[in-house]
Amino acid sequence: DPKKERICVQEAHTLGIPLIGICDTNCDPEELDYVIPGNDDAIRAVKLIVSKMADAVIEAKQGTAEADGEIEAESEEFAATEE
Repeated sequence: DPKKERICVQEAHTLGIPLIGICDTNCDPEELDYVIPGNDDAIRAVKLIVSKMADAVIEAKQGTAEADGEIEAESEEFAATEE
């Protein structure tokens, strides 16, 4: 909640750190760089949004690891054919 976390918002702006936040009707979305519309007062709503974001990060990391593994396998295969 950017309204409750005013000091955090100010420090992030000072340091040039992009802000992502859940914003409902009693907040100013202009204070955030990336706005997620939702109820920022309900613990269940915040938990749902954060869990979906965490799942996306985990999925992206697994996809990157799989892609790296495929590249290494292709490199080894290519090196074996050159010999």
